[in-house]
Amino acid sequence: MHNPVADSSEELARDICRRAFLTRAGAGVGALALASLTNQSLLRAGDATSVPAAGPWPGVVRPLHFAPRAKRVIYLYMAGGPSHLETFDYKPKLAEMSGQPMPESYTKGQPIAQLQNAKLTCLAPQHPFVRCGKSGQEISSIFPHLAEVADEMCIIRSLHTDAINHDPAHTFMNTGTTISGRPSMGAWLTYGLGSDSDDLPGFVVMTSLGKFGQAQPIAARMWHSGFLPSRFQGVEFRSKGDAVLYLGNPPGVDRARQGELVDAVKTLNSQSNQVLDDPEISTRVSQYEMAFRMQASVPQLLDVSDEPGHIMEMYGTQGADGTFGANCLLARRLAERGVRFIQLYHRDWDHHGSVKEHVKGTAAEVDRGAMALIKDLKQRGMLDETLIVYGGEFGRTPMAQGNGRDHHMQGFSMWLAGGGIRPGISYGATDELGYKAVENPVHVNDLHATMLHLFGIDHTRLTYRFQGRDFRLTDVAGQVIRDILA
Repeated sequence: MHNPVADSSEELARDICRRAFLTRAGAGVGALALASLTNQSLLRAGDATSVPAAGPWPGVVRPLHFAPRAKRVIYLYMAGGPSHLETFDYKPKLAEMSGQPMPESYTKGQPIAQLQNAKLTCLAPQHPFVRCGKSGQEISSIFPHLAEVADEMCIIRSLHTDAINHDPAHTFMNTGTTISGRPSMGAWLTYGLGSDSDDLPGFVVMTSLGKFGQAQPIAARMWHSGFLPSRFQGVEFRSKGDAVLYLGNPPGVDRARQGELVDAVKTLNSQSNQVLDDPEISTRVSQYEMAFRMQASVPQLLDVSDEPGHIMEMYGTQGADGTFGANCLLARRLAERGVRFIQLYHRDWDHHGSVKEHVKGTAAEVDRGAMALIKDLKQRGMLDETLIVYGGEFGRTPMAQGNGRDHHMQGFSMWLAGGGIRPGISYGATDELGYKAVENPVHVNDLHATMLHLFGIDHTRLTYRFQGRDFRLTDVAGQVIRDILA
């Protein structure tokens, strides 16, 4: 009897094989021929990316472009736009002019977020600054704990960015462009270098929520892989409850049976990949295996019962309580286990009103944890090879918004420590009112170029071809800030 279903199945199989053959032939022979004519280095890059579907990703930058200074980065991301004028950039002239009209020479024709067509009045820094450490770094009094590690910090006071509202500014700070859908910096770094951990992701994200500012949302695309294979996207860990959703086994399924399931799925996916040659199938194989290994490694990571009491006290946490301090402790534990890129978001810095009270409250939420992370890494001999980055997506205006401050993109502050950074220095400056970066301006692309440099990567050479163009984290810009390198 004629079986139309069988005929259609055979026809589909022939189509799949035909498409797979054409894809392999075109992408293989054609690409190699074109590469030989246009860029011999593409042939060598092909060898670097040829790794088994299962197993650790070794990175495409092999060998490194130059000697690295850092092995990992912990990015303390202060979401919401911290005011540089109440934290790391003291402006006595702004204090003198408080309540007076902001000079039009600063603001005429300049982009302003919510203060458009409003009366622009200077607002003095709301907290005193103190000189800290042997280096005499000027830091706001709202950071008494960070003052203890001022000699480890390089404060950059001349950042500027391209976006004036939260979401595009987050996108720009994380991906080097305001266009959504591009790979995040953590994805770029793990793509370039791989990870030193076999049983944890190479890129881990944790978030904490404060109670003093507006909690602007953070989209998962800030740690996405974009057009890079999805194995490089960040994995969000939760410091309360299940660290990773859907990681545990369902009732009645033990680890042995789960292992059998993972092996079976791997076999089926590998057979499918032999036909379709789809990189996302390879990703699926590797991530199933990673999830299986994480079932054992994640509970060990979160069990802080082996931490001494004085360490817990230093971080100001009992562990796994969802606070920024707890996440800083987990970040150190992740760093010890070889995770390449660790990013901690603290959502509490959007202070359009009551900036004096709210910025002090938010600073208290992160001050102890950030200090403890620096001290803890240093006493373990890990600070020299761990780059710590601290900052938000933009700053705040010198002009008042009631008793708060508006978004500001032309001048703000960040600090870095460890990982090849010169300690105990300040770099760059804004003008006397804190409006614009005027001395050694640092663009976001410059920050990214410097971060990659510290890992032994030339930012102009870490590229990925997509839709006929070579893309990179720094797009077509970026200069390494050599004056801040140790």
